[in-house]
Amino acid sequence: MIRFLLILALLCCSAMPAAAADTAPSPALLDSLARTAAGVKTLSSDFVQEKHLSMFKSVMSSKGRFYFVKPYQLRWELTAPVASGFVLKGEKGRRWHERTGRTESFVISQDPVMKIVAEQLFAWARPDFAWLKKEYRITVLTESPVLLRLEPKGGPTAGFLKHLLIGFSADGRYVRSVELHEKDGDFTRIKFQNTAVNKQLSADLF
Repeated sequence: MIRFLLILALLCCSAMPAAAADTAPSPALLDSLARTAAGVKTLSSDFVQEKHLSMFKSVMSSKGRFYFVKPYQLRWELTAPVASGFVLKGEKGRRWHERTGRTESFVISQDPVMKIVAEQLFAWARPDFAWLKKEYRITVLTESPVLLRLEPKGGPTAGFLKHLLIGFSADGRYVRSVELHEKDGDFTRIKFQNTAVNKQLSADLF
């Protein structure tokens, strides 16, 4: 569950200006990112998720939809091959799964796993760069389009996560792709399509 949800934390940020390859982001770069991110109020996107597992020859693929409204509303749902997902709204959340037919509500502060997830998600959404730099070693791999590498310094992700690769759109307004590389060599790739920025989203989504 944590592996699946931590990916979402990366979707709530936006533009990243160019920087020198293989360098740590400068304070000026992060300040520029914060100013640009402040103008992004909503995000919505289709996505394709690919799981590359060493125990299987074929790639496990799924499709879904992502929605985000600042400051504390987020919906992540898989639509195929099996419908499932969750919603976060402030301190409350809801999750569901087609196979069980159940919908479960929870309070983030009373659910240890979701508390970790929410901290990650909202740190990117605000964004809270002091927290992110404390949790990850961040380097810039390419300038145009921007590609970042994040390595966990510790905490719950360090036990299984080797690094994350975050690719931005050509104009830098949103994340185009995410790769989560695990220490055992398995990795998950998510590619975002038809992304809309600052489109009005229905309150019923959350």
